Amino acid sequence: MCGILALLGVPCADAVRKEVVDAAKLLRHRGPDWSGVYCEGTTVIAHERLAIVDPDSGDQPLYNDDKTIVLGVNGEIYNHIELREQLEARAPGKHHFRTKSDCEVLLHLYAEDGPDFMTKNEVCGMYAFVIWDKRNSTFVVCRDPIGIIPLYWGWGTDGSVQVASELKALQKSCKRLELFQPGHIYNSKVGKAVPFYTPRWKDSSIVPTEEIALTTLREAFEKSVVSHLMSDVPYGVLLSGGLDSSLVASIMSRHCQRRVETDGKEPAYWPQLHSFSIGLAGSPDLKAAKEVSDYLGTVHHEYVFTPQEGIDAIKDVIFHLETFDVTTIRASTPMYLMARRIRASGVKMVLSGEGADEIFGGYLYFHKAPNPEEFHAENIRKINQLHLYDCLRANKAMMAWSVEARVPFLDRRFMETALSFDVKQKMCKDAAGNKRVEKWILRKAFDLPGHRAYLPQNVLWRQKEQFSDGVGYSWIDSLKAHAEKCVSDQQLKTAEGRFPIKTPRTKEAYFFRDIFASHFGENTAACETVGWQDSIACSSEVALKWDKAFQGRADASGRAVLGVHESAYDNTYKTASQSTGEPEAKRARTN
Repeated sequence: MCGILALLGVPCADAVRKEVVDAAKLLRHRGPDWSGVYCEGTTVIAHERLAIVDPDSGDQPLYNDDKTIVLGVNGEIYNHIELREQLEARAPGKHHFRTKSDCEVLLHLYAEDGPDFMTKNEVCGMYAFVIWDKRNSTFVVCRDPIGIIPLYWGWGTDGSVQVASELKALQKSCKRLELFQPGHIYNSKVGKAVPFYTPRWKDSSIVPTEEIALTTLREAFEKSVVSHLMSDVPYGVLLSGGLDSSLVASIMSRHCQRRVETDGKEPAYWPQLHSFSIGLAGSPDLKAAKEVSDYLGTVHHEYVFTPQEGIDAIKDVIFHLETFDVTTIRASTPMYLMARRIRASGVKMVLSGEGADEIFGGYLYFHKAPNPEEFHAENIRKINQLHLYDCLRANKAMMAWSVEARVPFLDRRFMETALSFDVKQKMCKDAAGNKRVEKWILRKAFDLPGHRAYLPQNVLWRQKEQFSDGVGYSWIDSLKAHAEKCVSDQQLKTAEGRFPIKTPRTKEAYFFRDIFASHFGENTAACETVGWQDSIACSSEVALKWDKAFQGRADASGRAVLGVHESAYDNTYKTASQSTGEPEAKRARTN
């Protein structure tokens, strides 16, 4: 994982080199291990490297043999060995790899297949990259299909196109900037960004009906986790004690003794798995994580924080996360604190469980899904929003302290499996209409007896706790109480005058927005990049229409779902709407 900043089409690269190098320093937390710069003609590509694979020779930017093609990339390509072999089979002896970097294969695929190379090849990984082709003065910009890796672009007054891993690197030089959309590739010769990968599941109107065998699902996920273990540096796992992170940890513990890069032929450099958890004293997550660690035999690191320590970190969290979304900040703060402790342990890469709730309908509001069609449509809506919320949180909160987070549930091949089977197998009631726990099919797939068991039964079947709840309920309560002290009734009353774009409607939201404005301006282009919607228990705005009981309870905490969460807020709980309503919400199918 790294940080990239590219200026393309500047009048004179040498004249802006110092400016670009200085701006790239704002990304150095993403890559403290080395800095590299390509500066020639009309192009500058700056790279801040976090060395995970091939730390000795994988410095960037990367070049072809005659240095006419330049690559700056932030990410990991999990099937890079497979892609190299395929390339060699198609063009024997043609491509000379200068490093052992997993990302170098992108350079050679471009050289072989041209600007459409991402459509012609199955690239599995998380990535955002820029390729400059000196031969014809064109460039390509691309971002992975889910948006696991952040990417922004903007336009300079000199006519340049500017691309960066975080918007803070573009803020000074671009009055207009946007999120670069996931799953898109921009070819400067064509002049527009287009999708390069459109899986069948992208069309939410096609509702799968073919049942999946439990073995098929289990093997697909295990394969995904194993593929994510490639590393030449110490790694670990984020372990909350919930289903998703515990399954990731369990599979890792079975495969971490051998190097996946050699199909297990060589022993792993760091064969003992380290796990990490954080919470308030006595929190549900800490207790559950310790139980899982004891069961799996990991070297466990448990970090306790106080509400005040979290509140003290909020300003830095918002600077790194580049958001004022309430849910994201609530969950990011403990993750940010944990990342600092992880880095101090010497671990540079961790696996995490993001994405499972979106794919399998794990959030508690899914209990209220009215039918399979709407359940599946919500799966796709949530996946399409991941780059605005959970992926942004996992990436930026960890990378604030130079720790890479990998998310095997969002593997391209696993998602094709997990989104192609009968939706009824995912729903929170069985064929007879009886209630069952969320993510039942995933739990059942890993529910094996005796020595084959992946997890203790009480963990495997534990109710969903969102991270911001699981670290301790008093964390959110303390945040709300602090915001109540910091924001006056008059400030909230006139919020729309100060913040006409994505107006905060609660004191907590105003508190976060005020801090965001101190970093990125009041109503600047940066505000437009922030995800903003009404939500109950992390729902989309559409799903908020599923149940009358949801109305007036648009709080992202799982405790807002009355009658499902075991410690739900009572029926007197109300909160203000954050938005004026998403048109799509009116089209939710509820019959």
